[in-house]
Amino acid sequence: MPWNTAQFVDWRARIAQLPMQGRARLAARARSAPLFAHAYAFHLNMRFGGMTPLHLAEFAREQGLSGLKVHVEDGEGASLARMSDTALRAYGTAVSDLGLELHVETSTTEADGLADAVRIALATGATSLRCYPRYEGRVSDIVAWTIADLRRLTTLDPEGKLRFTLEQHEDLKSDELVSILQAVANPRLSLLFDFANMINAYEMPLLALALQAPHVTEVHVKDCLVMPDRGGWAHLACLSGSGHLPMQAMFVDLLLLGEDRPQVLVFGLEEEEGYFAPGLRFAAEEPDPFIPARSASFTDLGTDDLATRLRQEAQAAHRQVEIVRAMLDEIAIEAERNQQ
Repeated sequence: MPWNTAQFVDWRARIAQLPMQGRARLAARARSAPLFAHAYAFHLNMRFGGMTPLHLAEFAREQGLSGLKVHVEDGEGASLARMSDTALRAYGTAVSDLGLELHVETSTTEADGLADAVRIALATGATSLRCYPRYEGRVSDIVAWTIADLRRLTTLDPEGKLRFTLEQHEDLKSDELVSILQAVANPRLSLLFDFANMINAYEMPLLALALQAPHVTEVHVKDCLVMPDRGGWAHLACLSGSGHLPMQAMFVDLLLLGEDRPQVLVFGLEEEEGYFAPGLRFAAEEPDPFIPARSASFTDLGTDDLATRLRQEAQAAHRQVEIVRAMLDEIAIEAERNQQ
């Protein structure tokens, strides 16, 4: 299956076909979409530039965002994973005092890592914890291991204070993720839809969204260039609006989820310019393919001057806020036009 943008739905035509009530709902939701800052938009600044989770909260407040998503390892020595329980509580209070909602993220579902991430999330007063499996093995084994891991959530959070999201993170396909949710059967567990990660699993964005849609409550927003890779696809993240993804079409479909109230609670702005992820699933793969070991996500620093690269990343993060808001405004205007 070649990468073919002609397969994408015209988002304006999609809006025009909506009934009046649907267009009104879409316009209202586009104008009030809950946008969150995401620490990965400042990945290099948090690794090499001394940026901390508190600085991210200040950025979110300055940009008028609704909250922030912070990985437990973001910020090196200042990360949540290295804070004492007292410091975690103080951080959570500082975020709350800024009028922001806090979400925590981790890059594992394994018992020890998941338990520690739950501890951190509860200590900070976070409302949501994202995870994803990072196992080496056959897909059937990864699915089984992940189901076993996520069945521990009720024990780790017995009072049900957290929502949990499972993210498609480049290896499992959408139907495999849904099967995990169905097997775990935890009403507080849902899916986090990433705008680009289905590429590496050899899925088209809108088709992947259609499969995941009934279960999606959170989103990572980014753009990428799609590159052929050994009979599959790699993705190279780029500035939002300059890549190959049907961003506005995905926004339209996501904003329409939920009848009486929005199903999607968060759009995390995860600009990742320069992040590269290879293909992990392929057109000619065997029925139960083997997924190799891989590290957590990281972006290569490159060979440019460090100060220049850090400044470039920060500018891209600011620009993404503007670009996404402009996209949402355009959707709202189109929906209102079609109400007439």
